[in-house]
Amino acid sequence: MRSFASDNNSGVHPLVMAALNRANTDHALGYGDDKWTEEAVAKIKETFTQDCVPLFVFNGTGSNVVALQLMTRPYHSIFCAETAHIYVDECGSPVKMTGCQIRPIATPDGKLTPELMQPYLHGFGDQHHSQPRALYISQCTEMGTIYTPEELKRLTDFAHLNGMYVHMDGARIANACAALRLSFKALTVDCGVDVLSFGGTKNGLMMGECVIVFNKDLQKEARFVRKQSAQLASKMRYLSCQFTAYLTDELWLKNATHANVMAAKLYKELKKLPEVTFTQKVESNQLFLTMPRPIIDRMLESYFFYFWNEDKDEIRLVTSFDTTEEDVDEFIRRLKRQKGKGDNKSPHNAVVIRSLKLTLSLEFSTSYYI
Repeated sequence: MRSFASDNNSGVHPLVMAALNRANTDHALGYGDDKWTEEAVAKIKETFTQDCVPLFVFNGTGSNVVALQLMTRPYHSIFCAETAHIYVDECGSPVKMTGCQIRPIATPDGKLTPELMQPYLHGFGDQHHSQPRALYISQCTEMGTIYTPEELKRLTDFAHLNGMYVHMDGARIANACAALRLSFKALTVDCGVDVLSFGGTKNGLMMGECVIVFNKDLQKEARFVRKQSAQLASKMRYLSCQFTAYLTDELWLKNATHANVMAAKLYKELKKLPEVTFTQKVESNQLFLTMPRPIIDRMLESYFFYFWNEDKDEIRLVTSFDTTEEDVDEFIRRLKRQKGKGDNKSPHNAVVIRSLKLTLSLEFSTSYYI
């Protein structure tokens, strides 16, 4: 199956798989005391800064909760865009793990600004109010948009001026760097980011992320927070070795650039169709658009992709490092064929069918766990 649902759906890059196979030899010390982890740590420090502390973890949600715990106490609040992954897609994990209040802020494009944050910066020193302490941003954003270095510096300066730390969710930071033609360091260390969740799963890795702590004030307790958050891998080499391959010969850049190019090709072809309206700028490997619901329903019979806002018939399409030109061409061919077809399944029936499936699924899950 080839889909445009998520770059999480793609496979593992052959060079990353080769690195995993090389690490899968003989015995090695656990919990990061192995040569593969040592090599990966050195590679990350070479890429970002020698003063950072890299901590390999299992997944993106885990990396975010580790980072946010480093910055906060339970009486603090965490600012983020209302579309932020920590607010929408992490099942309340950041709230449970930190005890903090999350302050979502409406944005037109997923990007925060000092002006959007300012109205919520109050109650400092008042024991009746949660105290602002952490700013969470995503690069690329959940809307596929990208912060420029100038925008990042304005945000981090503003946050630091107000006593807040900045955590960047870099699940797709490679796509941002490729689009802006900048290094990882230029979009993180040089912009004043305190902690980065360095992602690779969406760009060719099998699994794993890396929490990179830049701020020296947050480094001392980082290892303990990772362990307490159930994110310390015993066989660490299988996480860390992937990052060495990822950062060697700019594999990360080649993968991300290809994904972005395929997104641009898909955008170019979709833009020719009068039925398609884009709802966000296409700056990375994510496309947000609307089209008539009957066409969407028929395309879902052949492809898997997500509704972003079902009430508005808005969908998200995502390209990956292994998306081919033929994948894009075939999607457009099928879409053009669907345009002329009659509506065999009404939108109402499609919604009813999905709702019925969801209801049955929930009933099964409830009875199973009871």
